[in-house]
Amino acid sequence: MPYRVTRYRLLMVKDGSITTTWDRQLRQSRDVADLMAGVCAGLDREAFFVVLVDGKNRVSGINLVSLGSLTAALLRPREVFKAAIAGSSAALILVHNHPSGDPTPSAEDLALTKRLCEVGDLVGIKVLDHIVLGEGRSFRSLADEGLLGGGR
Repeated sequence: MPYRVTRYRLLMVKDGSITTTWDRQLRQSRDVADLMAGVCAGLDREAFFVVLVDGKNRVSGINLVSLGSLTAALLRPREVFKAAIAGSSAALILVHNHPSGDPTPSAEDLALTKRLCEVGDLVGIKVLDHIVLGEGRSFRSLADEGLLGGGR
């Protein structure tokens, strides 16, 4: 007896835009921090974003993956890579804020980064960096500090 299987189609939906003062090509971690500082300014809880980039390190989009609590944003790798896969991104940059103002990465931040780098290797989407934003213009780049969990 025949049965019906649901057929799906994935779509990316534009959900607004962010104004920048540069040409969208990321050259250093400060470019990402500057781009995302305005997005995260004033947040009273942790927010985890993925910056999607093409093969020339140009930003193709930004995706809010998780909006958490004062001290944590819970997420799974499938949510992190969902927009990158649907958007055919060459690579991505992880970004989250610390509402405390101190951008020092936690042990959980480091473990999560390592895991996401491993997943990126499996699916063929490179994790270029993980930026932790603090108060004002302060930030930490795990790639710059050699803490990415697997090369740049």
